[in-house]
Amino acid sequence: MTEENPNANKRRVVLASITVLFILAVIAYGIYYSLVLSQEEQTDNAYVGGNLVTLTSQVTGNVQEIRADETQMVTAGAELIRLDPVDAQVALRQAEAKLGNTVRQLRERYASASQYDAVIEQRKLVVQTAAEDLARRAPLAADHTLSTESVAHARQAVEDAKAALEVSVKQAEAARASVSGVSLAQHPSVLAAKADFIQAWLAMRRNAVLAPVSGYVAKRSVQIGARVTPGTSLMSIVPLDQLWVDANFKESELQNIRAGQPVRIEADLYGGKVTYHGKVVGMSAGTGSAFSLLPAQNATGNWIKVVQRVPVRIALDPRELAEHPLRIGLSTVATIDTHQRAGAMLGAPMPAAPVYATQTLNQPIHEAEVIADGIIAKNLAKAG
Repeated sequence: MTEENPNANKRRVVLASITVLFILAVIAYGIYYSLVLSQEEQTDNAYVGGNLVTLTSQVTGNVQEIRADETQMVTAGAELIRLDPVDAQVALRQAEAKLGNTVRQLRERYASASQYDAVIEQRKLVVQTAAEDLARRAPLAADHTLSTESVAHARQAVEDAKAALEVSVKQAEAARASVSGVSLAQHPSVLAAKADFIQAWLAMRRNAVLAPVSGYVAKRSVQIGARVTPGTSLMSIVPLDQLWVDANFKESELQNIRAGQPVRIEADLYGGKVTYHGKVVGMSAGTGSAFSLLPAQNATGNWIKVVQRVPVRIALDPRELAEHPLRIGLSTVATIDTHQRAGAMLGAPMPAAPVYATQTLNQPIHEAEVIADGIIAKNLAKAG
């Protein structure tokens, strides 16, 4: 009987141990894949997105001052650009003069309407006098005391007086047609001139171009002395508290992605030191290539299938953004936990409240109306 080699026994134990460890590792990986990896979707084709608010002028003018430059932080309502106000001031004075002149012209019309009423009363007296004269002359003509010609003249005088009365009535109706039923201050011509004054008042205030949101100035294109018109792009403002991530997943990875699912974000700016926590807001209604400037034309003979990607919008936690600021366009890695699949696949419906809003563009119209009413009252007052 031969003695067993102890090294062979030791080798078999080591091999068996390795085999067992390998099997356990495979089982553990299978469990981990089933419970974790199969419930996640990850992509490094993800970039930080945000609002790029373009600042434009609402009026025409020459740039007189620029009060903020690129990389600088501005607050909502701050004056960033001022235009030369001379043209607006002249236009405002012209509108004020037009409003006052309109009021004075209408005062004359209202007075003329009253004057025509007095003329009608005068014409009625003339008709009455002519009729009485005819009544006295008619009996005298019957007994030949007066000539027939004299009576004919009296009768003609009555007809002429009636015709003059009719003309006066028509003139009074025409005069009252433009002023009756409304006070002078509420006359359409006055309201139109008042609206022109308010428009000129607003144009003067809009020579100061205000920041609609708080953020950082980017892409300043305006220069001192430039002539700007409404709609001209002056500069852009990026509100860094309104950022999100657009993760471009392959079409084969979208099956289990739903709105509301939690997401882990790692930005290349901070690496693995910082992890952002967000949630899926929704996904685009089309692939990136479908909305490109030149969409691909696949109806060709040399067509090659290319896996398409669909942008998935991911909202970020504002507190984490405040602690570790990001910038538009930065690269990130997005990992979506797809365990919960009860949410909508495309996204939520439009909310009742505005998604974004600003109050800095509101103007105190009431102040302009008070000034305009003062001009109307001043021109309505009788000279002392």
